[in-house]
Amino acid sequence: MIWHLIAAVFAGLGAAGVGLLLRTLSAKRLPRWIVPVFAGLGMLGYQIQHEYTWFAHKSAQLPDSARVVDTEQSAAFWRPWTYLVPLTTAFTVIDEESLVRSRADDQRLVEFILYRFDREYVERLSHQAYLMNCTTRELVPLAEESREPRTDQLRSLGEADPLFTAVCANA
Repeated sequence: MIWHLIAAVFAGLGAAGVGLLLRTLSAKRLPRWIVPVFAGLGMLGYQIQHEYTWFAHKSAQLPDSARVVDTEQSAAFWRPWTYLVPLTTAFTVIDEESLVRSRADDQRLVEFILYRFDREYVERLSHQAYLMNCTTRELVPLAEESREPRTDQLRSLGEADPLFTAVCANA
Protein backbone atom coordinates (compact mmCIF):
# COMPACT_ATOMS: atom_id res chain seq x y z
CA MET A 1 0.00 0.00 0.00
CA ILE A 2 2.87 2.37 0.73
CA TRP A 3 4.18 1.75 -2.80
CA HIS A 4 0.90 2.90 -4.29
CA LEU A 5 1.05 6.08 -2.24
CA ILE A 6 4.61 6.71 -3.44
CA ALA A 7 3.57 5.99 -7.04
CA ALA A 8 0.61 8.37 -6.74
CA VAL A 9 2.88 11.13 -5.40
CA PHE A 10 5.32 10.65 -8.26
CA ALA A 11 2.48 10.61 -10.79
CA GLY A 12 1.30 13.90 -9.30
CA LEU A 13 4.80 15.38 -9.45
CA GLY A 14 5.20 14.29 -13.07
CA ALA A 15 1.85 15.76 -14.07
CA ALA A 16 2.68 18.97 -12.17
CA GLY A 17 5.91 19.13 -14.19
CA VAL A 18 3.88 18.89 -17.40
CA GLY A 19 1.64 21.72 -16.15
CA LEU A 20 4.68 23.81 -15.28
CA LEU A 21 6.18 23.12 -18.71
CA LEU A 22 2.95 24.19 -20.42
CA ARG A 23 2.84 27.36 -18.35
CA THR A 24 6.48 28.13 -19.22
CA LEU A 25 5.93 27.44 -22.94
CA SER A 26 2.93 29.76 -22.97
CA ALA A 27 5.12 32.60 -21.61
CA LYS A 28 3.20 32.43 -18.30
CA ARG A 29 -0.13 33.23 -19.96
CA LEU A 30 -1.64 30.12 -18.37
CA PRO A 31 -2.76 30.74 -14.78
CA ARG A 32 -0.61 29.55 -11.85
CA TRP A 33 -3.31 27.19 -10.61
CA ILE A 34 -2.74 24.97 -13.65
CA VAL A 35 0.23 23.30 -11.91
CA PRO A 36 -1.66 21.95 -8.84
CA VAL A 37 -4.63 21.03 -11.03
CA PHE A 38 -2.34 18.92 -13.21
CA ALA A 39 -0.82 17.38 -10.07
CA GLY A 40 -4.26 16.41 -8.76
CA LEU A 41 -5.33 15.03 -12.13
CA GLY A 42 -2.12 13.01 -12.35
CA MET A 43 -2.70 11.45 -8.93
CA LEU A 44 -6.36 10.77 -9.71
CA GLY A 45 -5.42 9.28 -13.08
CA TYR A 46 -2.91 6.95 -11.46
CA GLN A 47 -5.47 5.79 -8.89
CA ILE A 48 -8.10 5.12 -11.57
CA GLN A 49 -5.58 3.23 -13.70
CA HIS A 50 -4.52 1.15 -10.69
CA GLU A 51 -8.11 0.26 -9.78
CA TYR A 52 -9.05 -0.77 -13.30
CA THR A 53 -5.96 -2.93 -13.83
CA TRP A 54 -6.25 -4.72 -10.44
CA PHE A 55 -8.19 -7.70 -11.85
CA ALA A 56 -5.84 -8.19 -14.81
CA HIS A 57 -2.81 -7.90 -12.53
CA LYS A 58 -4.14 -10.38 -9.95
CA SER A 59 -5.34 -12.91 -12.50
CA ALA A 60 -1.94 -12.78 -14.25
CA GLN A 61 -0.30 -13.78 -10.95
CA LEU A 62 -2.39 -16.94 -10.65
CA PRO A 63 -0.93 -20.31 -11.71
CA ASP A 64 -1.84 -21.78 -15.08
CA SER A 65 -4.14 -24.32 -13.43
CA ALA A 66 -6.30 -21.58 -11.89
CA ARG A 67 -9.55 -20.75 -13.66
CA VAL A 68 -11.63 -17.65 -12.99
CA VAL A 69 -15.25 -18.72 -12.69
CA ASP A 70 -16.94 -15.47 -11.68
CA THR A 71 -16.27 -11.75 -11.47
CA GLU A 72 -18.18 -9.05 -9.63
CA GLN A 73 -18.36 -5.52 -10.92
CA SER A 74 -19.69 -2.56 -9.05
CA ALA A 75 -20.21 1.17 -9.29
CA ALA A 76 -19.88 3.75 -6.53
CA PHE A 77 -21.16 7.31 -6.30
CA TRP A 78 -17.72 8.62 -5.23
CA ARG A 79 -16.34 7.12 -8.45
CA PRO A 80 -18.81 8.48 -11.00
CA TRP A 81 -16.87 7.00 -13.94
CA THR A 82 -17.72 3.51 -12.68
CA TYR A 83 -21.31 4.03 -13.81
CA LEU A 84 -20.03 4.19 -17.39
CA VAL A 85 -17.39 1.45 -17.05
CA PRO A 86 -18.03 -0.77 -14.00
CA LEU A 87 -15.04 -1.66 -11.85
CA THR A 88 -14.17 -5.31 -11.12
CA THR A 89 -14.05 -5.53 -7.33
CA ALA A 90 -14.04 -9.30 -6.70
CA PHE A 91 -13.54 -12.59 -8.48
CA THR A 92 -13.65 -16.28 -7.64
CA VAL A 93 -11.19 -18.93 -8.78
CA ILE A 94 -10.86 -22.68 -8.71
CA ASP A 95 -7.63 -24.64 -9.09
CA GLU A 96 -8.29 -27.28 -11.72
CA GLU A 97 -5.35 -29.41 -10.56
CA SER A 98 -6.74 -29.78 -7.04
CA LEU A 99 -10.16 -31.14 -8.05
CA VAL A 100 -10.86 -34.47 -6.34
CA ARG A 101 -13.25 -36.56 -8.40
CA SER A 102 -15.13 -39.57 -7.03
CA ARG A 103 -18.29 -41.62 -7.50
CA ALA A 104 -20.90 -42.64 -4.95
CA ASP A 105 -24.19 -44.40 -5.78
CA ASP A 106 -23.84 -43.56 -9.49
CA GLN A 107 -23.40 -39.87 -8.58
CA ARG A 108 -20.40 -37.97 -9.96
CA LEU A 109 -18.87 -35.96 -7.08
CA VAL A 110 -16.12 -33.35 -7.18
CA GLU A 111 -14.47 -31.84 -4.12
CA PHE A 112 -12.71 -28.50 -4.64
CA ILE A 113 -11.68 -25.26 -2.98
CA LEU A 114 -13.20 -22.01 -4.17
CA TYR A 115 -10.96 -18.97 -3.71
CA ARG A 116 -12.42 -15.47 -3.55
CA PHE A 117 -10.36 -12.32 -4.11
CA ASP A 118 -11.88 -9.04 -2.89
CA ARG A 119 -10.54 -5.57 -3.57
CA GLU A 120 -11.55 -3.29 -0.75
CA TYR A 121 -9.36 -0.78 1.07
CA VAL A 122 -7.06 -3.80 1.43
CA GLU A 123 -7.02 -6.90 -0.71
CA ARG A 124 -8.65 -9.91 0.87
CA LEU A 125 -8.45 -13.60 -0.02
CA SER A 126 -10.88 -16.13 1.39
CA HIS A 127 -11.35 -19.79 0.58
CA GLN A 128 -13.96 -22.45 1.20
CA ALA A 129 -14.04 -26.18 0.44
CA TYR A 130 -17.07 -27.39 -1.52
CA LEU A 131 -18.55 -30.64 -2.75
CA MET A 132 -20.31 -30.59 -6.12
CA ASN A 133 -22.69 -33.31 -7.24
CA CYS A 134 -22.28 -33.11 -11.01
CA THR A 135 -25.23 -35.42 -11.64
CA THR A 136 -27.81 -33.29 -9.79
CA ARG A 137 -25.93 -29.93 -10.06
CA GLU A 138 -26.00 -29.50 -6.27
CA LEU A 139 -23.30 -27.57 -4.41
CA VAL A 140 -22.68 -27.87 -0.68
CA PRO A 141 -19.94 -26.25 1.43
CA LEU A 142 -17.79 -28.49 3.60
CA ALA A 143 -17.03 -27.83 7.26
CA GLU A 144 -13.51 -26.53 7.91
CA GLU A 145 -12.10 -29.27 10.15
CA SER A 146 -14.30 -32.31 9.69
CA ARG A 147 -14.98 -31.83 5.95
CA GLU A 148 -18.58 -32.83 6.61
CA PRO A 149 -21.14 -31.39 4.18
CA ARG A 150 -23.25 -28.54 5.53
CA THR A 151 -26.53 -29.67 4.04
CA ASP A 152 -28.39 -26.66 5.42
CA GLN A 153 -26.48 -24.52 2.88
CA LEU A 154 -27.14 -26.78 -0.11
CA ARG A 155 -27.92 -24.97 -3.35
CA SER A 156 -28.64 -26.00 -6.91
CA LEU A 157 -26.78 -24.54 -9.85
CA GLY A 158 -28.02 -23.97 -13.35
CA GLU A 159 -26.68 -25.97 -16.26
CA ALA A 160 -25.01 -22.87 -17.72
CA ASP A 161 -23.47 -21.75 -14.42
CA PRO A 162 -19.73 -21.10 -14.97
CA LEU A 163 -18.82 -22.83 -11.71
CA PHE A 164 -20.73 -25.97 -12.67
CA THR A 165 -19.16 -25.94 -16.14
CA ALA A 166 -15.63 -25.50 -14.78
CA VAL A 167 -15.89 -28.16 -12.08
CA CYS A 168 -17.90 -30.81 -13.89
CA ALA A 169 -16.53 -30.48 -17.43
CA ASN A 170 -14.32 -33.56 -17.15
CA ALA A 171 -15.96 -35.31 -14.22
